[in-house]
Amino acid sequence: MKRMMVQYKIKADRVRENEAYIRSVFEQLRNEQPQDLHYASFKLADGLTFVHIVAQELAGEHSPLLALSAFKAFVSSIKDRCDEPPVSVELTEIGSYRAFTD
Repeated sequence: MKRMMVQYKIKADRVRENEAYIRSVFEQLRNEQPQDLHYASFKLADGLTFVHIVAQELAGEHSPLLALSAFKAFVSSIKDRCDEPPVSVELTEIGSYRAFTD
């Protein structure tokens, strides 16, 4: 399983817009229910920093997240919304308990 974390900081006047994009992504995920994908988004206490964590069952496969029209819309203008651009890092799991389960 491949796991990634993406973190970035949004301009204060663009936070609601960013949250709306994220909600659209989750709405499309609920509707399409792609398999082998685990995804979560968080806003940190500063109200401006966002963290996204994605886990994909098949590490060599193209992520189904990238095929979503809502995700494409979300990332298309992310740089314009950011004070600090997205930074992606691969995560190596040491352990987890019920991570990415409902």
